Amino acid sequence: MPEEPSAPREFRGQDLSGARFVGCSLSGAVMRAVDVDGAEIDAPWLLEGEGTLLVNGVDVAPLVDAELDRRFPGRALRRAADPDGLRAAWAALETAWAGAVARAEGMPPGTVEVSVAGEWSFAQTLRHLVMATDTWLRGAVLGLPAPYHPIGQPNAEYALDGHDPSVFHETDPSWERVLQVRAERVAMVRAHLATVTADDLEVPRRTPWAPAYPESTLSCLRTIVEEEWEHLRFAQRDLDVIDART
Repeated sequence: MPEEPSAPREFRGQDLSGARFVGCSLSGAVMRAVDVDGAEIDAPWLLEGEGTLLVNGVDVAPLVDAELDRRFPGRALRRAADPDGLRAAWAALETAWAGAVARAEGMPPGTVEVSVAGEWSFAQTLRHLVMATDTWLRGAVLGLPAPYHPIGQPNAEYALDGHDPSVFHETDPSWERVLQVRAERVAMVRAHLATVTADDLEVPRRTPWAPAYPESTLSCLRTIVEEEWEHLRFAQRDLDVIDART
């Protein structure tokens, strides 16, 4: 006989002050008569599909999106669907990241290596973006047989997806080394976008995580752009925390 669906868990009168939920699914969770003063939610996928987040009956997802676009000039261009739009989107990202790097380097020595609450440091974030470029441009779009640079910073799920994490064997590069490789990858994206055509954007590509389900070149390039904006937000958030401490 099929299993009976489990009843939703219910918490009444519980004190979850200061609790931290990481990598958890709270989709469809309902909170009634709750004290959320000072609560913080970081949901990178909040705006995917038709996702909603109701607060006192108001869907705040569009408001969050609009505020992030205001805080990060050029972020709205991440939805670009043509070559000129993608080029403008990348130019905006280069400007935004240049400002973030300048800010980090202007803070106390060692700031780029500081982890906030177990999150990636600023340097590790740049290394992850190297990996993202290698995955979606060098691997998926260009089809290079060995796309990854050894300083790349993979997600924990990388090995779980059947990939070999040993390719990322340069685990403690200097800040100068990180900046060098990062600059090379940024230039690669810029060069590719300089010549990409509307027809190129429609070409299906073999995706690294699900080879049986190809994605268009446009989808791959948009993934790079999305990764860049989300991790810029994370990096600026943590720099704010470090700044407040000093």
